[in-house]
Amino acid sequence: MPLLEATGIEKRFGGVVALHAAGFACAAGEIHALLGENGAGKSTMVKVLCGVHQPDAGVVALRDRAVAFRHPSEAAAVGIVPVFQELSLIPDLSVAQNLLIGVEPRTRLGLVDGRRMVRQAETLLADLGFGGIDPRAVVRDLPLAERQIVEIAKAVGREPNVLILDEATSALTQRQVGQVFSVVRRLRDEGVAIVFISHRMEEVRALCDKATVFRDGTDVGTVEVRAASNAEIVQMMIGRALREVYPPRPPLPQPPEPLLEVRELSLGGSLRGISLTLHAGEILGLSGLEGQGQGDLLLSLFGVYTGVAGQVRLRGERISLGSPRAAMAAGLALVPEDRKTQGLILPLPVGENITLATLDKVSHQGIVSSAAEARATGVMRDQLAIRTAGMEVPVRFLSGGNQQKVAIAKWLLTRAKVYLLYDPTRGIDVGAKQEIYALMRSLAEQGCGVLFFSTDLTEIVGLCDRALVMYEGGIARELTGASLTEANLVQAAVGVADSVPDPVLTVPVA
Repeated sequence: MPLLEATGIEKRFGGVVALHAAGFACAAGEIHALLGENGAGKSTMVKVLCGVHQPDAGVVALRDRAVAFRHPSEAAAVGIVPVFQELSLIPDLSVAQNLLIGVEPRTRLGLVDGRRMVRQAETLLADLGFGGIDPRAVVRDLPLAERQIVEIAKAVGREPNVLILDEATSALTQRQVGQVFSVVRRLRDEGVAIVFISHRMEEVRALCDKATVFRDGTDVGTVEVRAASNAEIVQMMIGRALREVYPPRPPLPQPPEPLLEVRELSLGGSLRGISLTLHAGEILGLSGLEGQGQGDLLLSLFGVYTGVAGQVRLRGERISLGSPRAAMAAGLALVPEDRKTQGLILPLPVGENITLATLDKVSHQGIVSSAAEARATGVMRDQLAIRTAGMEVPVRFLSGGNQQKVAIAKWLLTRAKVYLLYDPTRGIDVGAKQEIYALMRSLAEQGCGVLFFSTDLTEIVGLCDRALVMYEGGIARELTGASLTEANLVQAAVGVADSVPDPVLTVPVA
């Protein structure tokens, strides 16, 4: 008997049908994946299961009894606890305050016992293998990965009967993902039902027992993960066979034309004498363990930081690192790490987000021309296949993949020469990934340069013309041609310089 089951679920948002006759079931002691492209209905389904959305039709049952949740707190009260990709933490509170919010320990006078709260938070984090996080730290000061871990710890601390993880590992390092998986397996062995959403097929294969695939708002089948091939699962997801993951990689013109030249770039203790050349028509990968300076390098080049030393030249002319405005004027564009807080203004419509960086081109005497904005955004919508009910829809209502397309479209309108991309396919589905890969290659073929950081080694190998591996704020190694392999990337990432034989590369489908 399923512990949690949904049947015949219907959900509409205005004229948009998000779920149609959709179903899902998860048993106790089972890790069950929900798979599908962005916009397929997965997140809407889990939000119905945990009371964020109320279905227009259909039944949700817990232990074979129908339930109806008007609010997530009602679902949490019976043990259905979600962890969403959009964090629910309060940034100005400490880690301990966030972990125990609503269940704070009290003194005999009814006041919050701060010391006991810190001790309880320390115990919880240590029990989950995350003892390195300071419970006294303010959440907004934590890196994104640690904030995600705090979110997961907060959910596990509620002792759920059903734990829902919706892209909860997308910001984590491989080591952190392994720690989370250990926690999840322990909960499964204790009889908790786990609902797991991820666009990383290797995570699904490593963790999940079953997978239900969603497409166009409904479930199209459930499979045993070990028995189904990647190709079969992807065909269920996208309704067609998967041909090629990465676009063809044409040879660079000879001799290659230097586009962006960086010499001895340094920033405090985070960047140490970085020198690199990005050629016109090239996708240059940045690899290495996360947190080795890749993000600081991209932000420094875009003028976000002060105190950056070194020289940067674009087509031979020195450019200023003084501000993002100066970087934009020189022809640089940045798609940042966190699209929701750094790349988009979620309450604004899709169209207004797309024109944020080019208001001068759609304005006259400081007044935005609606007609000019509509023309510009229409071109971007068609070029990137942005799925939205209208350009006036707030961007927060779009799926993750479509939000990322909007974040990229904003910069395409600037006609930049150099695109700085921080993990642009994190947390999006295989179909949207392929579209972004094709876009990156198209930009290169137009003579632009792409400097691209990814936490996915197969993306670096499959997409990039060259790769630079960063280690402790410096460039440890450059890899190209036959030396650009996953094994060599890993070796350089951990500070080992020697080449090693690499097994035949099998590119995953997600």
